[in-house]
Amino acid sequence: MAESTSAATAPLPSSAGPSSSTKPSQALWLRCEKKPHEQRCALTPNTAKTLIDNGFEIFVEKDNVRCYADEEFEAVGCKMVPNNEWYQAPLDVPIFGLKELEESDEALRHTHISFAHVYKQQAGWRDVLRRFRRGNGLLYDLEFLADPSTGRRVAAFGFHAGFAGAAAGALAFAKQKEEGGKGVLKGLEPFENEQAMITYVRKQIESLGEGGVGNVRALVVGAMGRCGSGAVDCFKKIGLKDENIVKWDMAETAKGGPFPEMLDVDIFVNCIYLATPIPKFLTTDFIAEAGKDRRLSVVVDVSCDTTNPHNPIPIYPPVNTSFPEPTVEVKVGEGNPRMTVIAIDHLPTLLPREASEQFSKDLIPSLLQLPERQSAKVWTNAEDLFRKKMGEAEAEDKKEGIEA
Repeated sequence: MAESTSAATAPLPSSAGPSSSTKPSQALWLRCEKKPHEQRCALTPNTAKTLIDNGFEIFVEKDNVRCYADEEFEAVGCKMVPNNEWYQAPLDVPIFGLKELEESDEALRHTHISFAHVYKQQAGWRDVLRRFRRGNGLLYDLEFLADPSTGRRVAAFGFHAGFAGAAAGALAFAKQKEEGGKGVLKGLEPFENEQAMITYVRKQIESLGEGGVGNVRALVVGAMGRCGSGAVDCFKKIGLKDENIVKWDMAETAKGGPFPEMLDVDIFVNCIYLATPIPKFLTTDFIAEAGKDRRLSVVVDVSCDTTNPHNPIPIYPPVNTSFPEPTVEVKVGEGNPRMTVIAIDHLPTLLPREASEQFSKDLIPSLLQLPERQSAKVWTNAEDLFRKKMGEAEAEDKKEGIEA
């Protein structure tokens, strides 16, 4: 997407409200995403218009990477502001984004609405919360923004994460079979839409011959959830036979692993939500012991608890893979068949517009309650959790003599 040149850039606001006498109920600042290759956005032109129609004032940072052009936001009444200048926004304007902020020691003074990936003691969790503590800022973590009546997340990318994960796994499987089993998947790129993805993935697998896609066998763990249902849906649409899509959930994993059944498929997609420690699904020793009597060659860790100390798939280095380099090799033992892992933590970006639209649409009812966030349970519960995690991080810092 070329850089927008026609969308005017509004001056940075001096307050949350406009200069007119009719002050909106809420201002909101959509920041650009700085994670490499991230094209999704937390608001779309459609959902931004819904908020504007309900009295919101929406500031949008100009961005030449986002899957929506600047002009699309401007056309619905958003006010365009410079790229990556949210830190200059008034402190009473919440900063809205998806992926975590860039690493920095700078204190965070604003209210942020985003995925921070710090509440399950992931790598660097205290560093991030320390920044909020120093700046007296506030985090509403999108992963834990829940319906107060059901406890279910109000919005999630789970379905598209699973769908894209299954597609990426199938592409890695097809590529791995090339060059005498030495092929390596490189350079994943977002697709224009779901049908384009399905057509391309199916073509790659069918090019292998030997019965085509119908011979591929896949296991989805967490199949009853949003993420797992997306993976199952993708496998069906690219042509896997129903009997070759193995669907596991909590009942099948209750006995604890490692699981020999996981070695009897071509592709294993992990879609669980890791809330508490569980026995390992697979280990490198278990894989090596299987030797040549193993079918599994591709693991897709959609859950991506890469740096979580309780990751149930500790078979690859504790780092995420990327779109340019989607896979990492597993140490399988000398002379044994290859196995690779995909651990990309923003897989829905492979379908950026569809994923953004669905997520943002699901989030709208909660965003409409932002003006009442001091009393609306969806927001007060999220703030209470933030305060709790801040306390845990501060307690750990004090043990180690770390000052904010």
